Amino acid sequence: MKKNKSNLKEPFVRIVKRDSIKIHKVILIYAFAIIGGLLFSGLISMMFSEKGLGDFFGSLFAGAIGSERKFWLLLQDTALLLGTSMALLPAFKMKFWNLGGNGQILVGCLAAIACMFYLGGKIADSLLILIMLLASILAGAVWAAIPAFFKAKFNTNESLFTLMMNYIAQGLVSLCITIWVKSGSGVLAPISHGNIPEIGNKYLLPIIMFFIIAALMHVYLRSSKHGYEISVVGESVNTAKYVGIKVDKVIVRTMILSGAIAGLVGFVLAGSINHTISTASANNMGFTGIMTTWLAAFNPLMIILTSFFITFISKGMVEVRKTFMFTNDSISNIVVGIVYFAVIICSFFINYRLVFRKKEKEEVKK
Repeated sequence: MKKNKSNLKEPFVRIVKRDSIKIHKVILIYAFAIIGGLLFSGLISMMFSEKGLGDFFGSLFAGAIGSERKFWLLLQDTALLLGTSMALLPAFKMKFWNLGGNGQILVGCLAAIACMFYLGGKIADSLLILIMLLASILAGAVWAAIPAFFKAKFNTNESLFTLMMNYIAQGLVSLCITIWVKSGSGVLAPISHGNIPEIGNKYLLPIIMFFIIAALMHVYLRSSKHGYEISVVGESVNTAKYVGIKVDKVIVRTMILSGAIAGLVGFVLAGSINHTISTASANNMGFTGIMTTWLAAFNPLMIILTSFFITFISKGMVEVRKTFMFTNDSISNIVVGIVYFAVIICSFFINYRLVFRKKEKEEVKK
């Protein structure tokens, strides 16, 4: 005997996708998650030290903005992470999972350093900087175009392909350092030629550059034909083909743009900040940028906030480690992970809501 569907017991709770949520509620949810995550992290830090909760927050802010230099470094590193996120954003909007940000930054940095090494002192610095800029952008674009081509033509797995390209880029950097450094130390001394002139101070150039790129990316994705095509391809490849969009062309073109911006980050690292290169020059920004982009729900302007937040926490925890006398990064990493996890969880409540059985029945009666 079949049971009447109306007599079937409804689940106690259901997950329902939200149609929309007001911006002030989004801000409140994120604020609650950040404050809650920091409080919980502070309590955990107290368990392993004699310091108090006030010491935790004091050290956190002192490490990030405790001096003028720290403040400028915070803005500079935020800008670099923002630039990396802008490199990943158009590919992610297209649902091309580009995990090769580190490699694309590295080859951009390598191209600039190679120009500095071979051309420095032989041509004017102004011309050298222009060549470095073009070489970095081209190197990053080519490095990103390789997996894009194979994805477009042979439908290869872009995640594995771009991830593999990171290790190849590291190998190229190691090889070049071995060739350039005859002493065998494996460390390339800073190069004095081709250093990008300062604007105001040594921190300001990348800040201005990548904030402008974020604004341009916002306009590009929202208002341009290319941005529209990226969105359509991301929503459905079949729909894109049906309306006449050349999907292969969009994939390659978008990844060239992503790689070019990543190469620009490498150019700034080489010519404005480090003046040298190592396999760690990208500082894992390619992976951190994935988090900033996802947390911001692929919104270029929101990525500014997530980039600032993640940089602030990372720098602040360096000072917390010193104050609480942690002997290694383990507790600091746990704390950072808790804060990140709290923010990620809150993004769930921005996109979904919980509907309980009792509440649902009352809504039906009304």
